[in-house]
Formats: sequence, C-alpha cells, structure tokens
Amino acid sequence: MQVKEILRVKGNRLLTIEPSGRAADAVATLSSQNLGSLVVVEGGQMTGLLTFHEVLQALAKGGGSLGDLRVADIMVRDPVTAAPEMEVNDLRRTMLETGARYLPVVQEGKLIGVISFRDVAKAVLEEQDFENKMLKGYIKNWPA
Repeated sequence: MQVKEILRVKGNRLLTIEPSGRAADAVATLSSQNLGSLVVVEGGQMTGLLTFHEVLQALAKGGGSLGDLRVADIMVRDPVTAAPEMEVNDLRRTMLETGARYLPVVQEGKLIGVISFRDVAKAVLEEQDFENKMLKGYIKNWPA
C-alpha cells in the first residue's frame, strides 16, 4: 500500500495558517476542526508544520499561556515529508525514526496532503481485515 492510497481514502483536506498568525488562533483552529496539525504556508509555499506537540511545549514554557507567540515562533521548520509513492512500511519507519506524528505529503514540490500516524494505523488495519476475509473465504471454499 502506498501513501497516495491512504490519501485517496482519507481525502486531502488541508487547513493552513501563516507563520505570522497568532499561536492562540492556531489552537482555536486545531480545536474547532478536530485536527492535530496545521500546515504553515507563506507565499503559497509550505514553510513549516504546527502540531499539538509544539503547542503543548510552548504552553509548558509559557507557564500555561501562549501570550503573543506567533506560529513562526513554535512551528517545525522544514518538516520531514513523504512522497505519494512511498510504501506504508517505509512511511511507518520514517515516522518512528523521526518521532513525527504528522507528515506532509509532497509531490513535485506541491503539498497534496498530510498523513497522521492514526491514518497509517487505520489503513493498515483495514488492509489486514480485507486480507483476513479473503483468506477465510479461500479456506472455507477449499475443496475437501
């Protein structure tokens, strides 16, 4: 299974924020849209990624307040990315090795989606369920 197959099922809904945006506004968007990440875009180009992890780190440093922090102050610059043709096992390995919970998917320099660790787990589980059903059907219909 490839990353593009996960995106096809998941959809490629992308919400973005500018680096000059307020971190508090990013939190409001993450919360209201039930997201774990926002792609940071400036001038049509991805400049970073903001996840709940960076927000929590900023809150811890700020004593529970984001104050006047801007997205650029806390975002991950140049995040690790995935390609649509990347195999899921390679994607999982990359996510585990880098500690990334979210990976932007980039094709020919263009952002086409974001894959989360949850998306990967769901896709793998569904693929295994399908294979399991196929094998059970094959065994059930095996000539005696």
